Amino acid sequence: MLQNVNNLNQNSIGGTYTIADSFRISYNAFVSLIIPGKNSFLRKIFSRTEQEQPAKIVSMKYTNFCKSEQELIERYGGIAFDKQIDVAELIGANSWSLDMINCEISFGNNLVIPFQILGSFSRSSQSWLWAWANTKAEMATDSLNHALKLKKYGEDNNIDFLKIDHFEASNIDLHLIGLTASGMMKSSGYYIADYGKGAMVFTLKSDAIDKIAKNEHERILSVFPQLISDFDVNHKAAFKCYLEEKGYKVSIEKYKITGVKGINQITAEFDKDSILTNLNG
Repeated sequence: MLQNVNNLNQNSIGGTYTIADSFRISYNAFVSLIIPGKNSFLRKIFSRTEQEQPAKIVSMKYTNFCKSEQELIERYGGIAFDKQIDVAELIGANSWSLDMINCEISFGNNLVIPFQILGSFSRSSQSWLWAWANTKAEMATDSLNHALKLKKYGEDNNIDFLKIDHFEASNIDLHLIGLTASGMMKSSGYYIADYGKGAMVFTLKSDAIDKIAKNEHERILSVFPQLISDFDVNHKAAFKCYLEEKGYKVSIEKYKITGVKGINQITAEFDKDSILTNLNG
């Protein structure tokens, strides 16, 4: 969908990948490739151990702002990427288990987080199925609210991947879906739960995640370059939205955006094509 990794052919999330039609790498190596080492917080949450961890299954108001996948990532990608740092910090290396009755996902023995299920990915068919279209699964109605709101948004704005019940997908698309849902629904973050034959994507809502102490200002300097590295977006538009989501007062010039929040100020400069050329804060 949005993101293209040059000369890369996916065989399966759990298997191997082919680069330049000759070199095969494992999934975790692939994650390390698309998410550079300096962003280990993303690798930690997106990678899975070589040994499978079996799963134990036990009216938002929005404006008609985004009309495409690209605009969704420009609008919500920055703040959603930002939140994933805290999700990774809290969850750590803990394995996961589900309570589908109470709509909760557990990480280890002491961390239980309410979730909304967005949908599932099948490795055998390499396709995504939205939770609201999965008639074979018994899911609590309350767990589908976010998926249904995304569907409604897709129908209102003619965004295919939000309104079509299933479509061909890859692991990159799972992150597109997670980032979009996390930002639009103002969740604490999202999580991709790998169960071997496929994966499920959830939005999470937890005070424990939201209250993690952090230097939000300095975080922008690392999160935004990673966002524009991973997704093909208009840098200037995405930066403006990211700052606004973080509560900055934004001023816009032809080739520059400045954000001010309290004593903190951050400035980004762009070329004539809105490509980021300089970021200081």
